[in-house]
Amino acid sequence: MELMNDLDMLIKLSMELQSIAQNGLTYTKDQFDKERFKRVREIFAEIMAMKTGLSIEKVKDVFCNETGYQTPKIDTRAAIFNENKILLVKEKNKWSLPGGWVDYNKSIASNTIKEVKEEVGLDIKPSRIIAIQDRNKHNSPKYAYGICKVFVLCSIIRGSFQPNNETTESGYFALNNLPILDENKNIYNQIEMCFDAFNNENWEVIFD
Repeated sequence: MELMNDLDMLIKLSMELQSIAQNGLTYTKDQFDKERFKRVREIFAEIMAMKTGLSIEKVKDVFCNETGYQTPKIDTRAAIFNENKILLVKEKNKWSLPGGWVDYNKSIASNTIKEVKEEVGLDIKPSRIIAIQDRNKHNSPKYAYGICKVFVLCSIIRGSFQPNNETTESGYFALNNLPILDENKNIYNQIEMCFDAFNNENWEVIFD
């Protein structure tokens, strides 16, 4: 447990380095400072590569391509129910709630609608927010930037599963019969939270 805590702290400190470097590259006008901030970013990538097992190239591709002031990304996940079973989609042999990154020109509601349409083929109506969570407090592996995961309770208007480039199939599952989850996107406790919200008309939004 102590080793895990040390690793978590190292990742946290590395994320701070990445944030300082990205913000510095955004605002500095001094060429020498730019070189220093680039080196800070390289140090971050080297640390993350050593501790995650990823190649430096992969770390840079995933974490070091952002520009501008570093702020959290937003990820929406739709909770859709039928007879007390939740809708999940399959991608790369693992299952998750339909959803994804919020596009620059989308709101929480419109992005949720878009993602469900693309991944499932359903027209849905977002009805209420279940939770807004800090991804790095719940999901793994940890990312070097902040992500707000927004879980949205939705109802179906019309439609059925349509073949697409993102998911291979969809299905409804009871809480006690869930398939293998993609824990990068959702864990058991998050699915259970969605069930609790669906069955509680007086549900209060959870947020970190």
